[in-house]
Amino acid sequence: MKGPTRAQCARCGLPQSVCLCHWIAPTDNTVPVLILQHPSEVQEAKGSVRLLGLSLAQCQVEVGETFEPHILQRWLDAAPHNVLLYPDEDGVASAQAATIAATCQSVRLIVLDGTWRKSRKLLHLNPLLQALPRLALADLAPSRYVIRKAHKAGQLSTLEATCAALSQLEGNASRYAPLLTAFDQFIAHRGTLTPSIVGR
Repeated sequence: MKGPTRAQCARCGLPQSVCLCHWIAPTDNTVPVLILQHPSEVQEAKGSVRLLGLSLAQCQVEVGETFEPHILQRWLDAAPHNVLLYPDEDGVASAQAATIAATCQSVRLIVLDGTWRKSRKLLHLNPLLQALPRLALADLAPSRYVIRKAHKAGQLSTLEATCAALSQLEGNASRYAPLLTAFDQFIAHRGTLTPSIVGR
């Protein structure tokens, strides 16, 4: 038999025991964000996307691993210019993104949410994303995200990386300071919870 259903918060969708609404920090980003989230991250109470999506004024979150090309194309067509927040080994796509960011006002940031392995899989399974110019982050501070283990040095949470990218694109880091402060408080609280509570 199934156990009793736990009450969920109507705003954030999480069980009341791990509700994150207290840390929502309304932020008027001028560059819209589209987050493509791997399904394995949706119910992760330590994940940062839910807080990010509820805080940013312009943020669309879509969940999946392989997106139908015509649907993904429709999302991409909603903005004149898209840049993908993702490392670029040869620097060519990053140079294109830098040019777009410097010369165009109508830019949207595309973000992949998942572990490093899952984000690579999202990119591999969705060829339309591979063709996008890529945004490289500069002058990164150490990650604040101490409650989830990073797979490589310098890896940031999705919230941190998105705030850094938006600061870079908009030229306004101070706009995201309150959200990052709220994130610090969020992870400090999540770190005090037992795994059995957080993992539900």
